[in-house]
Amino acid sequence: MKKHLLPGLLLGAGTLLSTLAAAQQTAPPVAGPRYDARALFSPTFLAERGPATRTAGGQPSATYWQNAADYKIAASLDEKQARLSATADITYTNNSPDPLPFVWVQLDQNLFAPKSRGAATTPISGARNGNSAPNFQGGDTLQTVNIEFHGKKTKAQYHVYDTRMQIILPEAMKPHGDKLKISIAYAFNIPQYGSDRLGRLQTKNGEIFELAQWYPRMAVYDDIEGWNTLPYLSAEFYLEYGNFDYTINVPANFIVGGSGELVNKAEVLTAAQQRRLEQAAGSDKTVIVRGADEVTQPSSRPTGKNGRLTWHFRCQQARDVAWAASSAFVWDAAKMNLPSGRKSLAMSLYPAEVAQDTAWNRSTEYVKKSIEYNSKQWFEYTYPAATNVAGIVGGMEYPGIVFCSARSTKGRLWGVTDHEFGHNWFPMIVGSNERKYPWMDEGFNTFINILSTKAFNNGEYKASADVEGRTAPGIIRAMQDPNADVPYTVPDVTQARNLGFAAYSKTGYGLYLLREVVLGPERFDYTFRSYIKRWAFKHPQPRDFFRTMNEVAGEDLTWFWHEWFFENWLLDQAVTGVAYVSQDPAKGALITLENRGQAAMPVIAEVKEGNGKTTTVRLPVEIWQRGGTWTFRHNSTSPITSVVLNPTKLLPDINAANNTWKPVEFSDAK
Repeated sequence: MKKHLLPGLLLGAGTLLSTLAAAQQTAPPVAGPRYDARALFSPTFLAERGPATRTAGGQPSATYWQNAADYKIAASLDEKQARLSATADITYTNNSPDPLPFVWVQLDQNLFAPKSRGAATTPISGARNGNSAPNFQGGDTLQTVNIEFHGKKTKAQYHVYDTRMQIILPEAMKPHGDKLKISIAYAFNIPQYGSDRLGRLQTKNGEIFELAQWYPRMAVYDDIEGWNTLPYLSAEFYLEYGNFDYTINVPANFIVGGSGELVNKAEVLTAAQQRRLEQAAGSDKTVIVRGADEVTQPSSRPTGKNGRLTWHFRCQQARDVAWAASSAFVWDAAKMNLPSGRKSLAMSLYPAEVAQDTAWNRSTEYVKKSIEYNSKQWFEYTYPAATNVAGIVGGMEYPGIVFCSARSTKGRLWGVTDHEFGHNWFPMIVGSNERKYPWMDEGFNTFINILSTKAFNNGEYKASADVEGRTAPGIIRAMQDPNADVPYTVPDVTQARNLGFAAYSKTGYGLYLLREVVLGPERFDYTFRSYIKRWAFKHPQPRDFFRTMNEVAGEDLTWFWHEWFFENWLLDQAVTGVAYVSQDPAKGALITLENRGQAAMPVIAEVKEGNGKTTTVRLPVEIWQRGGTWTFRHNSTSPITSVVLNPTKLLPDINAANNTWKPVEFSDAK
C-alpha cells in the first residue's frame, strides 16, 4: 500500500516526503558523532544464531515448516443497507512440531467498532489508516462459531478480544498435519471509508463497493514467535497461505472483480461479454468488455434469479482475497505475456466518469506493463488475472486485485497502479510480516517501482523515478532529523509523519544504492532474485533477507544493514588534499579523503587533469575499516584541476561543499 507514501520516486506518490523535507530545510549539514569504524564494522552485529528452521545463510532449512489455512466463503451483499452477510469455512492445518491447545483468528472488521482499540488510538484529527468514524456501527457480528475436530462437530468455545478471537479446543491439535475446521456465520456494516483499505464510492451510475478484510482470517503461528497476535490498529497484515473458494451474491446488474479466477463466466456474463473476454485473453491491446455507453443499458447484464447473481471465484496458493462490485463498472482487459509462456489477464473496473485516455482508459495498459516487467525481472506473476479497481480507496493491494483512487490520472495513476501491483511480489509472493516489518514489503516494492517506472513506455514517466535528482536530496534532509524513525521500527511505534521515510523511501533508496553503487546491477539482481525464490510463499524474517543477500552476493554487507536499517547514521565524505609524488604531477598524485560521518559508503571520485583527461575512481567501503582517513594514489600525468566526490549525486552525502577539491589557481577563491 499506499501511493502517497512513495515520496520522490513516483508521480503517483503524493507529497509526504516533500512536506517533510520542507520542514527540514534548515537542518545543518553536520555528520554527528566522529566516525568510529569499530561501531560500523562490529563483528557481533547480526551474529546471533537463528532457529534451526533457517540456515545460517538465510534460507529455509530442511526442518522449515509453516501452517496453512484454506477457505470456503459464501457472501451476500445488501447494497441498500451497505451490509455484508457471509459464512466462512476455514480448514486449518497444523504443520508445526507443536501441539496447539487453542488457535487465534483475526477479526479485522472490529477495527471499525465504535469502542475498538483502533478507535481509541486514532487521533482526534483523524488518521488515514485508523478508525476515523467513531460513531459508525461497524465490526463483525458473529452469529455462530462452530468447529469440526477429530470427527466431532461442536459449538466453539471462544473469546473475542478486540480484533482477535481465541478458540479454545477440546483437545490440542496434534503436530505435523492435524486439521481443524472452523465454521463462522457473520455479518458487518461496510464503512464508507474503511481505513483506506475498503469502502464505498457513490458515482452517477451506482455505488462502488470495495471489500477487503471481509472474512475471519487465521493468525499466523510461526517458528519465530509462535502465535502472532498483534492487534489490528493500522499496520498491515501477516497471513497464512492456502486455497480460496468463494462466492459473492449481488444484484444482477452488478459487475464483480475478485482475486483469482472467475469460474462461472457463463452464469454471470452476457454472451457478448464472454466473447470479448476471450478476445482480450489473446490481445496485447486493451479490449472493452463492457463499455461506458453500455453501463446504463439493461441488456449489458443477465437478468439473474430474483434479480440477483452469484459470482464464483477460486484463488490458489494465496494469503488473502478481496473483491469489488458495482453497477457502474466499465470493464476492459488485455493479455499479459509471462516469461514461461503462460498467459494471464490484465483487467480494469472503473466508472464511466473516469473513462478518458488521460485516466482509467490506460489502466489496463499500466497493469499489463507493470506485471510483465516485474515477472521478467524478478519472479513470474502467479495469478490468472490482475484487476485494477477505481474507487474510494487511495491505494491498497491484495492478491490479484488492487484498489486505486478513481481520481488518479496520468503519471499518478501509473505510479499507484505500479506500486500496488508491485505488492504482488512483496508481500503476496514473499510473505513477510507487515505488522512488524513494513520495510520488507513497502520498501522492497518502492525499490522495484524505480526500475519499472524507468522502463515503462520508453521512459514516459521516468522523471518521477529520478533518484539522484529528486529522491536523494529529500532522504538526506530527512535523515538529519534527530526524530526520524529508522526502518527497523514497528509501524505502530513509528511516528505517522515518519512512516513514508522509514518504511518506503529510505528502504527503496537503500536497495537502489546497493544495486548501483555497492554490488552492481548484475550481481544485485541475481542475489535479489535468489531471495525471492528462496522465500516465495514462505515467511522470511529480516535476518533471512540480510543473510541471503550476504551469502548469494558473496559479500559481508552487515555494515550496510547496520547503518541503513537500524540507524540513521549520516554520510559525509570529504576530499581534503592533493599532493604530487616528488612534487611532480607527471609522477602521480596522492589524494586524501576523510569520512566525517558515522555512515560509510564506497567512494566514487571524478579526477580531472589539466590535459583534459577525466578519470572515475571507485574505492570499496573497506578503505574505511581501520579509520576515517584514506589516501590513494592516482596515476596523473599532468596537474589535477579538480577532484569531485559523488559526481552523480547518488550517494546520500550531507555536505556537498567538501566534496570538491580544486587548486588555488582553479578555485572560486582566485
